[in-house]
Amino acid sequence: MYFCLFFNIPMDNYKMIAKTLFGFEEILAKELRNLGAVNVKEGVRCVFFEGDKGFMYKANLCLRTAIKIIKPVKSFQVYNEQDLYRKIYAIDWGEYLTTDTTFAIDTTIKSDMFTHSLYVSQKVKDAIVDKFRDTEGERPSVDVKFPDMRFNIHIQNETCNVAIDTSGRSLHQRGYRTATNIAPINEVLAAGCLLLSGWDGQCNFIDPMCGSGTFLTEAAMIACNIPANINRKEFAFEKWSDFDEDLFEKIVDSSLSKTRDFKFEIKGFDKAPSAVKKAIDNVENANLSDYISVERKNFFETEKETEGQLHMVFNPPYGERLNIEMEEFYASIGDTLKKNYPGTDSWFITSNLEALKYVGLRPSRKIKVFNSHLESRLVKYVMYEGSKKAKYNKDMQ
Repeated sequence: MYFCLFFNIPMDNYKMIAKTLFGFEEILAKELRNLGAVNVKEGVRCVFFEGDKGFMYKANLCLRTAIKIIKPVKSFQVYNEQDLYRKIYAIDWGEYLTTDTTFAIDTTIKSDMFTHSLYVSQKVKDAIVDKFRDTEGERPSVDVKFPDMRFNIHIQNETCNVAIDTSGRSLHQRGYRTATNIAPINEVLAAGCLLLSGWDGQCNFIDPMCGSGTFLTEAAMIACNIPANINRKEFAFEKWSDFDEDLFEKIVDSSLSKTRDFKFEIKGFDKAPSAVKKAIDNVENANLSDYISVERKNFFETEKETEGQLHMVFNPPYGERLNIEMEEFYASIGDTLKKNYPGTDSWFITSNLEALKYVGLRPSRKIKVFNSHLESRLVKYVMYEGSKKAKYNKDMQ
């Protein structure tokens, strides 16, 4: 009681962890603070925080750069497989499961002692079902695809952390993207790149190589302050026995009441007809057709169409899954930006670090990120109105 009063935390608050991608820890922490989380602390590919049940619902619904929200259950030291079994068995699983509840185990290992995640998952499963058999005479069933409860086991060196997955499927699966291209960008990665780029919806936006439209959709949701996962069909917590549907509906209504108007334009180009169709379908699925237009155009044959500042973010081919003439392609990016897009802050992400040499422009920023397993850079090129020198002289007046 004293601990809670000392930190000014309500009694029903508890610790949670939001998992994210490398490089997004700071912006995720900012998102959490803006939503109202307390005791926010950045980790590696994660952010620790505290909140109540309603905040857990809100975090899953609204966070743009989180891939999972997990609720810790227990942390302990393990020294061998018998020790693991014994300590998992000792947990009061009746607090989370009944014999009618289905469950699944996800395991991540960074340990010399335990080397096979599937074996650890099996050992944990055995301890849980044995506990129920011994205490209830019956056992809950495992359902790997659609469990009522999903538990996370994370073993690093000799420390084992047990947690409940509150999200279910990764939160990058927003629910609006039903069609993708050969090399689609993850929705959480897209949102994180947009936030790192400083996109706030205060000017026109363009993605000149829009593919299936992920940057466009995420940009519109940021601009309008639409909850990131409003189109998602289900969260794991909705299957829990203590799920409060009325509270969740209030969280949804409250979040939607905070949306805002967007007075500018969001445009997407792609030279492939199939990509344009997919982007339009996904934008419609997200109910954002009023804010986003998509056209079939080759970026290298376009020029800036609007007055004032333009914010550009895109995901060009890396050469990993799409065959392109790398030197020529990236040189054309630089030429098009320089000649046709004055007054533009242009950002793009690439894992082909060698190709950046051919752009022919000096990036004003380079941010290390990962696109799946590929180490990448989010780079910024500032295209000034007129010459950079003229811009500098004007600013100094």
